[in-house]
Amino acid sequence: MTAPVVGVLALQGDVREHARVLTGLGAEVVLVRRPEELARVRGLVLPGGESSVIDKLSRSFGMRDPIRSAIRGGMPVYGTCAGLILLADRLTNAIDGQQTFGGLDVTVERNAFGSQTESFEALLQVPAVGDPPVRATFIRAPVVVATGPTVDVLARLDDGRIVAVRHGRVLATSFHPELNGDTRFHRLFLDTVGAAVS
Repeated sequence: MTAPVVGVLALQGDVREHARVLTGLGAEVVLVRRPEELARVRGLVLPGGESSVIDKLSRSFGMRDPIRSAIRGGMPVYGTCAGLILLADRLTNAIDGQQTFGGLDVTVERNAFGSQTESFEALLQVPAVGDPPVRATFIRAPVVVATGPTVDVLARLDDGRIVAVRHGRVLATSFHPELNGDTRFHRLFLDTVGAAVS
């Protein structure tokens, strides 16, 4: 079986960490900065970083509309942290003029847990990826405050706040699985890519 060709949006953020995980799982990884690179891939990861910076750079590089079109066309996408913000159809706490790619029928609150000094880890039960619990790292993380009727909630914190969702071929987490060696969300993404290709 040929390796799936997937992209990591490489404008800003923890690009290398995602590329390393995906390569380790057998994918061929393209660092995506231009529309012609996006056209080569069958799925796209939107990494953690600064959502407002990635938004601005995506417009500067002519990437915003191609990414929006790819998502609307059914390309599998996985967003972590800032990537979740970029996929949300609605934002609270956005900076002036901030835009998203959309495609995920959720409302997301930016920086829901405060500053970088208030980063934390939590163990999450995630039936979609099985046991053991996921050790989730939250860094200036967003949280999902509302979901549309067809969005699957994959994980919540103990206080009930939603931190992982899936909507069709769009997967998103508030946290960073790429930082602590847990590959199960990336496998889930690659499974979605494989199903979409076949």
